[in-house]
Amino acid sequence: MKRIGFLILSVAVLLFVAALPDKTTTIFIIGDSTAANKDLSKGKLERGWGMALQAYFDDNIIVDNHAVNGRSSKSFIDEGRWDKVLAKMKPGDYVIIQFGHNDEKPQPDRHTDPGSTFDYNLAKFVRETREHGGIPVLMNCVVRRNWASPDPSKVRGETIGASIDDEALRNTTVTGIPLPSEGAGEVTLVDTHGLYRIAPKDVAQRMNCHFVDANQITHDLEQGLGTEGSKKLHMWYLPGTEPTEPKGKQDNTHYNIYGAHQVARLLADALCKEIPVLKAYRTDADITVDALGRGQYFSLEEALAAAQASSRQETVIQILGGEWERPRLPKKSRVKLVLRQGAVWK
Repeated sequence: MKRIGFLILSVAVLLFVAALPDKTTTIFIIGDSTAANKDLSKGKLERGWGMALQAYFDDNIIVDNHAVNGRSSKSFIDEGRWDKVLAKMKPGDYVIIQFGHNDEKPQPDRHTDPGSTFDYNLAKFVRETREHGGIPVLMNCVVRRNWASPDPSKVRGETIGASIDDEALRNTTVTGIPLPSEGAGEVTLVDTHGLYRIAPKDVAQRMNCHFVDANQITHDLEQGLGTEGSKKLHMWYLPGTEPTEPKGKQDNTHYNIYGAHQVARLLADALCKEIPVLKAYRTDADITVDALGRGQYFSLEEALAAAQASSRQETVIQILGGEWERPRLPKKSRVKLVLRQGAVWK
């Protein structure tokens, strides 16, 4: 009889726990290829900053990245992608809204105009997020690594941006040295977004919405690194220097692993500054391991090797999800392992 009573109590407790509200907060991301999750097959190195963002928040925050290569604010809506985000949203969730790279393009299925259809779509995202109890955060587009002298006949940023086919950059190769001129003597990045950079801030002010100036943040990052150093952020490789890109590549729009994490870290800081309540959930391990490509490494062995090569007093390695063989570390190891996102030792 006691056993039956215990079983009934256990079932009641489980039902009560299951009925408790989900205490995690989701940060949804909607946007384009600069933020999107990427194809990881054949060792591909391209990453979106949204793919890396989970590494900079603890388990109270779930990053749900819906950004997709090549999408504009228009095509994201027209393809039903926005409806899928709304269906998943719960009160208190956040939605990061970042478009512009493809709204600039002339194709009718993607093009919008700043001050008109672009602003309308951004306002729609803000309004409908609020209607579902969510909290919208507008971001403007990240910069392109554009050090080249602009064509005097195309002085308006939106015109220059429209002439750049970001998706085609994945097919570029470097055939030899020297690389094409990047505007000798230029000391400042040349803006390619024009009014598409300004419109999100305008909409945010009109609608009293959170705004993060991702364009200025990434401008300062690339400007600080200079013409050569900024290549390290992007899919930019000389022939023979990267096994996955044997012919080389010169893509000034899309990020590699290092670049995605540098940008994600800065945007996480900016989010916490704009929305102070998020500071409590901000984390910043030295290395992230994740089988889904959200970290710097896929394997714990690679991460441990990197930690051993580091000069840090202590290296914190966080592991996101999955089952892992627990490594044998010396008693006075300089490595601290942190399991997150449901990760467990086998």
